[in-house]
Amino acid sequence: MSERQPVKAHWEQVYASRDPQEVSWYQQHARPSLNMLREANIPASAAVVDVGGGASVLVDDLLDEGFSSLSVLDLSASALAVARSRLGEAGSLVRWIEADVLEHDFAEQAFEVWHDRAVFHFLLNRADRQRYVMQMQHALKPGGIAMLATFAEDGPERCSGLPTMRYSVASLQRELGAPFALLHSRRERHLTPAGREQQFLYCSFQRRP
Repeated sequence: MSERQPVKAHWEQVYASRDPQEVSWYQQHARPSLNMLREANIPASAAVVDVGGGASVLVDDLLDEGFSSLSVLDLSASALAVARSRLGEAGSLVRWIEADVLEHDFAEQAFEVWHDRAVFHFLLNRADRQRYVMQMQHALKPGGIAMLATFAEDGPERCSGLPTMRYSVASLQRELGAPFALLHSRRERHLTPAGREQQFLYCSFQRRP
């Protein structure tokens, strides 16, 4: 059994027991992520992977924007099923990957864009974070864009019953290291369905050649 199996079991339980529109990270539209894609001048033909995308609506928004090469990766089969059901026939246009980002065998230089609003701030172990960055560097084409949204320094210390990491622009840059150059950053105040505020940090980085 993988050491990460309990993490998968946790998220399967979350999505099996809660309405996707009631979880704290729910967005009606993924506007901050879309804005960063526009700032980076990402063409609709770009190959995009949404890591930890699960039931996120980013894939809906990207399809509406005309993106044609989309992949969504998540540990939870239940989360992916929510998104596929919501999209209906349009779901056949998306590649759905049930896998752990730390363990998945990504094709080298498979993507122009790597997006993550759900995974990195849950990686408490430095070795896991280093493995994540290696996976991202392997899967991104040179010049490709990594978009990470994490909890900001004054963001939640826990989410969905799990402890989290919190980041500044500088600390997130240190985690990614020299292979990635910062392009844009912004803070985002996310309002949960329960009416609570969560402070997010959105950053985009370019993979150096």
